Amino acid sequence: MTRTYSERIFGLDLMRAIAIISVVLGHALWIYPEARGGLVPLLKIMAVSGVELFFVLSGFLIGRILFKIFTSETFHLDQLKYFLVRRWFRTLPNYYLVLLVNILLVLYLGRSLPESLFSYFFFLQNFSSGMGLFFTESWSLPIEEFAYIIGPFLLYLSVALPLKIAKTTRFLYVTLLIITFFMSTKLVYHFNTGSTTPDQWNTQLKAVVLYRIDSIYIGVLAAYVSITRPLLWKKYKRVLALSGMVLFCGMLFCIAFFQLGYETHPFVWNVLYLPIGSLAMAFMLPYLSQWKQSRGWWCKSVTFISIISYSMYLLHYSIILQIMRNLISIDGLGREAKALYVMVYFGITIILSSLLYRFYEKPMMDLRDRPGITQYFRR
Repeated sequence: MTRTYSERIFGLDLMRAIAIISVVLGHALWIYPEARGGLVPLLKIMAVSGVELFFVLSGFLIGRILFKIFTSETFHLDQLKYFLVRRWFRTLPNYYLVLLVNILLVLYLGRSLPESLFSYFFFLQNFSSGMGLFFTESWSLPIEEFAYIIGPFLLYLSVALPLKIAKTTRFLYVTLLIITFFMSTKLVYHFNTGSTTPDQWNTQLKAVVLYRIDSIYIGVLAAYVSITRPLLWKKYKRVLALSGMVLFCGMLFCIAFFQLGYETHPFVWNVLYLPIGSLAMAFMLPYLSQWKQSRGWWCKSVTFISIISYSMYLLHYSIILQIMRNLISIDGLGREAKALYVMVYFGITIILSSLLYRFYEKPMMDLRDRPGITQYFRR
């Protein structure tokens, strides 16, 4: 069931809200194509880091669910099937609706649909290589969907192995195996590609399923630690949170201070940057996952943004910002007019996202708890 406001974990809501606001702010640079320097590098970092936050948080949440399912004495395949059904009721309805809207929008604007359109229906648009500009923010969804499948499949497969290993240890081994494999794919990419450019890194590595699922399973690893080492998780939550901030900021400082560019230091970007960033964000989870409740209007605002964040992610760029730019040209707009443009963009995004959540996303999620669905997964 969907949690009420009082039952939600505020720290995780804050993490999700920061993630979506970072993405939306980063994509607002489309309104300022001529902008250079100043806050531009920071906004670009925020756009990338926002999605990484989503990955790590998603991994943490599904990891805790999968661990409890897998290690229970009554574990059976139907439980994993129901886990997938619940995730698909959460993600697929919104995705396919917005995909359809994107298709209609492109046709309305008189543009050509991508030749690979069919692949979008099966989350294959960026499985092993970069995708085009159509529904460009959808690149993260295939990474999530394949992560939902790979873990449960390997966990179930591990049960068939005739090894005298506890389920908790098997869960850890499967998680580490997935992280190691997808770290290895980045190494293969690096040795096959070598020097890169920002655009190539952004489309051919950062946004490709084959190189990215480790980010989600770093969150799963954090979930494992939170359950199996609860005392350490509580005792060192502040130290780990501080360490995460130092690690992430320190990485960015080193990149800037030592001028570690894409072309000159491709190993840093191809292999190290994304996993270190994910690890730094995972270090924040002990503190944030124990920040249970907060009061005040701003806390309710954070929770509200967290709740509608998935709808915001799907609508804000390819739909809302594209329509706005088509209706109102940004050419010739002054500073004040562009600032108003950004505020309208944010306002429309929040309003439409809240409507999508209330009248479509939540009703679709509620279906997963109906007896007509759950009866197929009982024993």
